Amino acid sequence: MSAATTRSRTPDRLCAEAVDLARTAAEEAAAPGVVGEHAGLVSEGDRVVTHYFECKDMGYRGWRWAVTVARASRAKLVTLDEVVLLPGSDALLAPEWVPWSERLRPGDLGPGDLLPTDQDDLRLEPGYTGEDEPAPDSPVSGELAELAEAEDADVTAGTPAHQPVVPSRGSIASVAEELGMRRARVLSRYGLHVAADRWEESFGSQTPMAQAAPATCATCGFLTPIGGSLGQAFGICANEFSPADGRVVSLSYGCGAHSEAAVMPKPPQPAQPVIDETRVDPFPLRPARDSGSVPETDDETTAELGHS
Repeated sequence: MSAATTRSRTPDRLCAEAVDLARTAAEEAAAPGVVGEHAGLVSEGDRVVTHYFECKDMGYRGWRWAVTVARASRAKLVTLDEVVLLPGSDALLAPEWVPWSERLRPGDLGPGDLLPTDQDDLRLEPGYTGEDEPAPDSPVSGELAELAEAEDADVTAGTPAHQPVVPSRGSIASVAEELGMRRARVLSRYGLHVAADRWEESFGSQTPMAQAAPATCATCGFLTPIGGSLGQAFGICANEFSPADGRVVSLSYGCGAHSEAAVMPKPPQPAQPVIDETRVDPFPLRPARDSGSVPETDDETTAELGHS
């Protein structure tokens, strides 16, 4: 018979009346003055009752002190079973714990922080699987072995430090390792799609900035192309006045800082001086006399003035 079927719905009378015993136990476990009024009781089973008391602690709003008492069969003495602080229906609870790998957001990584990646990260895949390695008896493999034997330095382990397979001397992976061309892992197709979706959401055609842009980044002179398969849909913005400066943007993104959106008008130029050589302006050889001087007269005028 299960515990649910043996649990009594009617609280034991002696256990239900042991309110003072339960309060004393709660006050001993709690700080002084934080145990409030009696908030009810619940029957936990045969001769087992839990008393609830309000918690007046400001840091535990909505919590309750739960004190469980019990008595043995045919015994009249009620004993203390457990004292614990439990949250109520409207209690203030801490948010659910989330692992750091799920809490991490873009921009959280600061100087000196290290972000490890799982060995089976879906965004990465082995950079070299050995599928295209030549057969041991092929001429190419023999030439690589001779080159490897001629080198005195040993092949160093790549990153990350714990590699599933260390490249053997004379293999394609070891030669690439020595030339600095080998990467332990590269982006998988899933990693490429995840990155493309993230960039498209931040600086894509559906953003409000792109919807109001006069043209797309595909025709902008500030767009710097990138290589690889992602270069067919994305580039890097090199306009310091753009909100996406230094960011990977979709070719369908756009903003008001487009290179061909508007051309600044040229400053007005002053008119060229006009020289008219067909007109001659006369200049007097003698300066004009002052207005107060006596004007010159001829002889006839003087004679007339004398006879009168």
